Amino acid sequence: MRYVLTGVGRALFNAVVTVGIVLLVWVAFLSLLDVNEFVGKGPSVVWEYLVTDEDAGEHLSEVMALVRTTLGDAAIGFVAGMGAALVLASTIVLSKPAENTIMPVAMLMRSVPLIAMAPVIRLIFGSGTLATTAVIAGIVVLFPALVSIVFGLRSTSPQMRDVISVYGGSSFTALRKVDLPSAMPAFFAAVRISVPGAITGALIAEWLGGSGDGVGYAVVSAVGRAQNTLVWSLVIVITLVSLALYTLAQVIESIVLARFGQGPGKA
Repeated sequence: MRYVLTGVGRALFNAVVTVGIVLLVWVAFLSLLDVNEFVGKGPSVVWEYLVTDEDAGEHLSEVMALVRTTLGDAAIGFVAGMGAALVLASTIVLSKPAENTIMPVAMLMRSVPLIAMAPVIRLIFGSGTLATTAVIAGIVVLFPALVSIVFGLRSTSPQMRDVISVYGGSSFTALRKVDLPSAMPAFFAAVRISVPGAITGALIAEWLGGSGDGVGYAVVSAVGRAQNTLVWSLVIVITLVSLALYTLAQVIESIVLARFGQGPGKA
């Protein structure tokens, strides 16, 4: 229990510190660069727009509806990317020829700018569809998660795998009983990286797909209509939501790893 409380406390503390740093950088950026007040909106303006103005309830409802759509799109990409990464990583560990086939393709997908790939993805799956969103967000998630999970699966000591082999276990048995439990810290590290990555992918998909139901397209549309307060509000809210989900992933990680004896201070 002490390890769980330590991990949760650390995650919450990091979140509070991060919010403080973001606020300081935000205010300093506007002040040092002397950004025009029509363009640059400070924390107080966003707070009034979303909380204290007489129309704040309507503004907040509009923003949260867009955020919910983006989170739904991000969830699709997150599940698709993490699921593919876990399956591919397991295949790589079980088969050297599979590694020689999968890793070059994954690196190619990572090295090609998503902006260049997006038109092809839209042609294949259609503009503004869930499949397009899943593919774009999944690509953002896939490669970092794949590398992290493969590293975790291969961190198992040879002695532990030898025990499985001595008792007649196959490579798949070793993967299931030894490699996957040992890779949990790497898996959760991939989850933490992939949460904001999936949201970024969803924003890109909404922007490129021309969908008017999410934050990505709404920001571009608001910029075109000079609704700068709405732009800043959308950016800040989606940033805070990303931070909250990242912190939630850290909390879940602390609970699960402590449950399996891999909390702070454990070997």
